[in-house]
Amino acid sequence: MPIHEKSLIRPENLVEHEELVIDGVDVSGHWSTFIEPRAITDYNENLQEEIAGLAGGEFIHRCWQCGSCTNACTVNGLNPDFNPRYWIYLIRMGMESELLLDKDIIWQCVSCNKCTYACPRDVNPEGVMKATAHWLELKGHTPKPPSMIFDEGFSDQVFKTGKIEDGLVLRQFMSATGQKLTQNWLVALVMGLVKKLPLTMLTRLGLATFFHPKTRDWGRARSAIEEYVTEKETQTHKLLGLDK
Repeated sequence: MPIHEKSLIRPENLVEHEELVIDGVDVSGHWSTFIEPRAITDYNENLQEEIAGLAGGEFIHRCWQCGSCTNACTVNGLNPDFNPRYWIYLIRMGMESELLLDKDIIWQCVSCNKCTYACPRDVNPEGVMKATAHWLELKGHTPKPPSMIFDEGFSDQVFKTGKIEDGLVLRQFMSATGQKLTQNWLVALVMGLVKKLPLTMLTRLGLATFFHPKTRDWGRARSAIEEYVTEKETQTHKLLGLDK
């Protein structure tokens, strides 16, 4: 699975002499561009298995490096450094140190799923990006991204009550990410809803804010979900060599 794109050569590995004459020929500037040799010795032979063991990364082994994911990627259209195909290549080759060089942009995936629709091998590149972002966070290489904070708050409420109270999810997310509830866009949104929603619905939303409705007989379902989540977390920590 070779990578040939010139854009993937790290700038720090390019050497260009302003003044250079070889055998009487002036090759200064871009004529003297060299790529510094490098040797990668810190392979993580289990990297593909670690990503495959996380939700979304199960089918990374199917990738044949056609590039359809990167070609279809919304973020790549704005930032060429966002390259799912390249990162999948690094993961499958075990090049962990190379992958970590891009740890600050991998989380930028917007889950538009264009890559997944374009993939001819059903790799689910969007899932692989999310699994990789989760792997980076679990390994301590990056802080927990806002999208993961939101997902955890959303899931936690479903697990506990079997229902979603949108206002509570939003308030918890804003609090966890250090954002104020008095932002102009949020105030405008709430005021718009107050003006348009029927009084009965507004009343129900208000009561839900304080009483947090639950799905009837949710206890057994909650216990089963909690048992499953604990089992998966234990498996993940064992796979990544982390202490739970």
